[in-house]
Amino acid sequence: MAQTRESGKSPRARIIDIAASLLHEHGPAAVTTRGVAEAAGVQAPAIYRLFGDKDGLLEAVAEHVMSTFVAEKSDTVDAAAADGIDPLDDLRVGWDKQIAFGLANPSVFRLLSDPDRVRDSVAARSGRQLLASRVHRVAVAGRLRVSERRAIDLIQAAGVGTIQQLLSTPTDHRDPGLADAMYETLLQQILTDAPGPSGDDIMTAAITLRAVTGELCGLSGAERRLMTEWLDRAIEAHQT
Repeated sequence: MAQTRESGKSPRARIIDIAASLLHEHGPAAVTTRGVAEAAGVQAPAIYRLFGDKDGLLEAVAEHVMSTFVAEKSDTVDAAAADGIDPLDDLRVGWDKQIAFGLANPSVFRLLSDPDRVRDSVAARSGRQLLASRVHRVAVAGRLRVSERRAIDLIQAAGVGTIQQLLSTPTDHRDPGLADAMYETLLQQILTDAPGPSGDDIMTAAITLRAVTGELCGLSGAERRLMTEWLDRAIEAHQT
């Protein structure tokens, strides 16, 4: 692999780029301090100084790859909201992108599937916030039958499980319809029918009102907080 000192990037950026390529192409075992240092045009001690050890380097790489992915998703979420794209269509776009990312980046996905890593990952938190934005738009549209938090948790759990199952299956034996089937099953759990008479009308109205409480006029901050607390309690009681 050619050295990239002419690129003008910092040593840290060059190291991460080289390590990301090795991780993507050959997995974590290929990310050796000696190989990365040589390809990046630095001395091996520089890696220890910048990242601590190989595990620290892998974490930095995973964070970099995930951050890039999240930034791209952020652009699409903002564009969807600005263009008035249907919230359900936008939610499906987010699902498809997440599944595709996991399958295209298995090593990064496995690193970020570790609960201890996810807990401290800025990129993972940003990704959840983007998902929250998509779910919030669905709630405002009056289509959510569970709380926004539960919907987010269900979507993330379903996505991680689907990717893990597909990655654990040899490519030529994977079920090509698994992700679609899981998504349709997920929608049955989190969505109400199109606005109209149904047994979930009261709870759907509560969830929708909860989504727009911050936009209500004529209420003080304390009144908004109290209303939010009441609605959260009612929604939680309905879900248990």
